[in-house]
Amino acid sequence: MNRYDVAYRKQGYYWSKLPSRSCFKVLELLPPDKPLRLLDIGCGEGRDAILFARNGYHVSGFDLSQAGIDKTKALADEVGVDIHVFKANILDYRLSEYFDILYASGVLHYVPRELREEVLSNYKEFTSTNGLNVLNVFVRKPFIERAPDSDATGHPWISGELFAHYHDWRLEVCTEEIFDCMSSGVPHKHAINRLIARNVQA
Repeated sequence: MNRYDVAYRKQGYYWSKLPSRSCFKVLELLPPDKPLRLLDIGCGEGRDAILFARNGYHVSGFDLSQAGIDKTKALADEVGVDIHVFKANILDYRLSEYFDILYASGVLHYVPRELREEVLSNYKEFTSTNGLNVLNVFVRKPFIERAPDSDATGHPWISGELFAHYHDWRLEVCTEEIFDCMSSGVPHKHAINRLIARNVQA
């Protein structure tokens, strides 16, 4: 059982039900005024996937945690939306069909450096023309202490590393931020790079 299975089996929602603010930027940059397919990579308990489904996107999502998948399904039933959710490991799962939006929040640090080019190239290959990759990654900063709920399977990125993988796409959002977090019940900080890149290649 992984650590998220333990966390997600507890009452309540580990990450809360409030969606990430990145979701609202997606609504602005690529609104669902036509059928759009969105994949939530590492969907956790479903807070972001639910927001997208409620706003009209055709949403799929996967996670390594069965408890997270179960909570995503329960939350989808609670709000009355359809989401295709399944269990998969980000290290092994590769896309073989196209999506208009690939969304990954707080999960890509589990991809070790030697796999990042392969994984992101696969994501880019199966993103539709004019589609978006909406990604954030935790970055290592010497002045920020290790998060109390971090684990040995994580591999923080270097500032700017994510952006370099998208040098041939149009960068709609490209930022580095430091924010406060209470995910473990203990106040701490994270540094994060946020990217929204658009596939404008013909």
